[in-house]
Amino acid sequence: MESLASLFVGKPLHILGVGLVFLAGHLVLRLTALGAGRHPRPLLWAFAAWALYAAWEWLVKVRTPEADIRVDLLLIWPVLLIVSIVAVVRALG
Repeated sequence: MESLASLFVGKPLHILGVGLVFLAGHLVLRLTALGAGRHPRPLLWAFAAWALYAAWEWLVKVRTPEADIRVDLLLIWPVLLIVSIVAVVRALG
């Protein structure tokens, strides 16, 4: 858990990078033969969720830079995990 915190907390560009991976996956599946018979739209949901989290993290960083106890992450991270897993399974399944 500590490694996740050091990777994402206070680093909205890292978070946006994860979202861009989902967007790139969507574009690859949509525009190439790899996506034949697949539905890449759920990857856009994951991109949107990660982009919203990046915006939230940026807002927290700007408005409350002294915040050291982040209870909001107890809700955000499980939701992101579930959305990401469901998006990958639905897009590739």
